[in-house]
Amino acid sequence: MTVVDRQTIDGITTVTLDRPDALNSFNNTVFDELCDTFLAAATDEQCKVLVLTGAGRAFSAGADLKAKGNDITPRHGLAGLLESIIDFPKPFIVAANGLGVGIGCTILGLADVAFAAESARFRCPFSSLGITAEASSTYTFPRLLGHQRASWILLSAEWVSSADAKDAGLVNEVFPDEGFLEAAIDKARVLAALPKDSLIQTKDLIVGPQREAMKAAVRSENAALDRLSGGPANQEAIAAFKEKRTADFSSL
Repeated sequence: MTVVDRQTIDGITTVTLDRPDALNSFNNTVFDELCDTFLAAATDEQCKVLVLTGAGRAFSAGADLKAKGNDITPRHGLAGLLESIIDFPKPFIVAANGLGVGIGCTILGLADVAFAAESARFRCPFSSLGITAEASSTYTFPRLLGHQRASWILLSAEWVSSADAKDAGLVNEVFPDEGFLEAAIDKARVLAALPKDSLIQTKDLIVGPQREAMKAAVRSENAALDRLSGGPANQEAIAAFKEKRTADFSSL
């Protein structure tokens, strides 16, 4: 059973994270299928714009903590997925229909345009998990939000409302929950009505000079994640999550 649904209509490829029972959290299957989807859409002549959204009440709850130790061996993994997004040549829109946690939040920084539903809220929980930020957010967030706002969101693990996300520049517009995806697709239609080569060339002029810096940030972040994953703080955070209690970092 696939966990990423893809359909292309009138030049718009709508990609849906389809694990609603797990709040569309990312395991290795999601990383691989979503990476394959971006790679395929990059060369699909029928695709002018890609819109990413989630099934159910969440956009994505981030990493699937329950998958640790029970996951498949990835073909692409997180690193492969992020490279496929950074290299994606066409407009990439995130339509965050609900909560976005972890990569469900940091992926906003990789989008060319992001929209959020009114009820959506976002969180970068990395410090509270004893790890560090990912998805090139240590590069993209300061550029989007400014140093202080980016630092607070990435360091504090506090929730950000859709209104505050728009005010900060993390999303471009907020739409009502009712009819949210259709409103986001309407925006995608504006782009899909335009010449594909113009869209690709303009995006490359905007993003091209940043791609290597974004990939360098991913490498640095992933190295830091490797160092911290499984460490004392991370172990305490995972134990607290499974035991449904507040993590105790007082000695860490």
